[in-house]
This record gives sequence, C-alpha cells and structure tokens, in this order.
Amino acid sequence: MAALSVDVGATADSQRRGLFEPAYLRLLRSGELAERARSARQHLKNCDLCARYCRVDRRRSIRGAVCRTGERAVVYSATPHHGEEDCLRGRRGSGTIFFSWCNLRCVYCQNWEIAWQGEGEETSDEQLAETMLRLQALGCHNINLVTPSHVVAQILAAVDIAAQRGLRLPLVYNTSGYDSPEALTLLDGVVDIYMPDMKYGDEILARKYSHVRDYVHVNREAVREMHRQVGDLVVNADGLAERGLLVRHLVLPNGASGVKTVTRFLAEEISPDTYLNLMGQYRPCHRASEHAELDRKIACAEFSEALAIARR
Repeated sequence: MAALSVDVGATADSQRRGLFEPAYLRLLRSGELAERARSARQHLKNCDLCARYCRVDRRRSIRGAVCRTGERAVVYSATPHHGEEDCLRGRRGSGTIFFSWCNLRCVYCQNWEIAWQGEGEETSDEQLAETMLRLQALGCHNINLVTPSHVVAQILAAVDIAAQRGLRLPLVYNTSGYDSPEALTLLDGVVDIYMPDMKYGDEILARKYSHVRDYVHVNREAVREMHRQVGDLVVNADGLAERGLLVRHLVLPNGASGVKTVTRFLAEEISPDTYLNLMGQYRPCHRASEHAELDRKIACAEFSEALAIARR
C-alpha cells in the first residue's frame, strides 16, 4: 500500500528568489538565536515545551514526564534519508535526526521501540550540533528533526552552536503535531519548514488511539501558527523545499483518521495551496491488534476514497 502514498496539493512559486539563506542565520547575527536557546533552557525548569504541560523540572528529573527525556536529548539515529517526500530528499537525501521518546502514545506506532521504549543514546548539545554539521558535510539537503516536540530546548542550543560553525541548511521540524504555543514562539524565525502530522479529526478517537485529550484543538492551533510563520511551501528550481508548511496525514482503516475533517480544515482555514502528503502505508503495529478496527491495512478502496475527498 505504500506505493499509493502521494502528494496532493500545490506549491508556491517554484523559482529561486535569490540565494537561499536559512531563517536562523538572521537570528544568529542579531544574537537572538543564543537568547532563544537560553530562554528555552529556562522552560525546562517547569516544562511547557510540548502541549502535555507536565511542568516537570527536566533538569533534575524525568518522573512524571511523558517524554521520559531530561536535560539531554536522546538520539536514535542520524543519517541521510532517501524515503522522505521528493522535495526533501532530493538526490542526496534528507539529513534526518531521529529523537527517541515522544509526547504521544499512539497504539499503532510504527517506531514504537524508539517512541515508547526510548532506544537511543543521550546526546549533549555539542554532540547534536556536530551531528548536524556532519549531515551537512555528507551533502544532505536539509536537517530533518524527527519527533522534536519534547527536545525544543536542546535543538535550539545545538542550532546556535552549529550555525556559529557554518551550518547553512534549512531546518525541517518533523512533528507529530502536538506542539505548545510556547515552543512555537521560541521556534519562530528558526524553523524553515514545518512538517506536522494532522493525525485526527475527532478528539475522542485521538484520546483512544494516542492517549491525549485535546489533540485536535492543539494540533489545529499549532498548524495555524506554523503557517503564519512560514506560509505555503516554496520549492526552488531544483525541486527542493526551502520554506513553508508541509502537512502529513496517515489514512487509518475504517475512517478513523478523519480525512474529510482534516482536509476541509486545511482548505478553508489554512490555505488551499497547502502541500499535503496523504499517506496510505498504514499497517497494524505495536498495540493496534488490541483495537479490532485498526487491526488491518487500509483497503485500496479506502485510500482511493481518501484521495477523492482531499481533491474535492
């Protein structure tokens, strides 16, 4: 079914508008990037850097925090990735950094060993910066921060260090979409490409399948703010994304993801030119078998219907 995954939507002007410069360099020159990193570190004292608002002092403890992450980020892997959207992977790959743990608990998680069990290694801000620079040296087209919502403070510190040492790639914030306004304020002018999931159109199902009470409301407000910051996706003459919003929606069996509700929201309240990757690769993983309605792949007819809804 993965072969049916397609990109639906339009992009903004696809021609270069001069030499690209990532957004964070302006903040670097003004000193604001370092200030953002310092401010984000202070947020860890009473953590509000994701929409869980656990208020744990993550500099001292991780007890009570859903993300199970303290003062240091945990990284599972960092490699050029050739399986992302065409406008991200290009010819040399997207420089993906997979962070361990997550602020959601999706029962069908395809990376549950990373998101639920935290496989990976603790990484200092300095090491994370070195990782970004290594991916740049390998020729990657961007730095793709996967599951970053709970490590915003660590990311900002690492970007500040890496930018001082020559990082010049666009930053992709590849999130499950449960992001706090406090975190997004800190990221304003730092992130070039926001790539949030919009997982659900129904709060009850979001709570049932991802163990979070207010996902739809939080997710919509986050997507609004992301679009305000970066606008519709801009792709250059080489077909590479430089700035803007790219939304992912994974189609679940039996209409559980709410394709109609999600796509109507994007078309009417964000932009009809939103770049949407409607994904058809769902397969039952982890604890999906505990929910009969999720315990199968989606049917071809279901995905075709989802495509038709999105196009309308």
